[in-house]
Amino acid sequence: MSNNQNPTSTHPEQRLAELGITLPPAPAPIANFVTHIQEGNLVFLSGQGPLDANGVLSKGKVGAGVSVQQAYDDARLTGINLLAVMKDALGDLGRVKRVVKLLGMVNAAPEFCDHPAVINGCSDLFNAVFGAKGVHARSAVGMGSLPNQITVEIEAIIALEDA
Repeated sequence: MSNNQNPTSTHPEQRLAELGITLPPAPAPIANFVTHIQEGNLVFLSGQGPLDANGVLSKGKVGAGVSVQQAYDDARLTGINLLAVMKDALGDLGRVKRVVKLLGMVNAAPEFCDHPAVINGCSDLFNAVFGAKGVHARSAVGMGSLPNQITVEIEAIIALEDA
């Protein structure tokens, strides 16, 4: 079985390289909060959005001008930003014992109903990077709006390996 089929045997940062992903600097908070808090062996990551390498946020309403595929890509980009925060917080993504939970929020038109397909962009990324450790509990919900009209916002809870 190749590493693409069994990423659990590979370090997460090696998997990122294999996927052609270079982590950006961790995005700075846009208001009065911090990017993460560690409590015991849990790390709570504040919500991140689809901020690209040029500092541009993807904006719009899913189901009203933004397709499910575009929003999926935005959720994947948001996952990359969450990984950047994890790397900044932990120093080494190999310290991740498992991704415990994601909360995915979709800036959705009232009639939109495929929120899980959007947040799969982040879930699929975490599964590819962490293998079995990336399988997580999750909520995917629609919102009437999100800060700066971004398409998605995702927060995460991560468990750490025992020190």
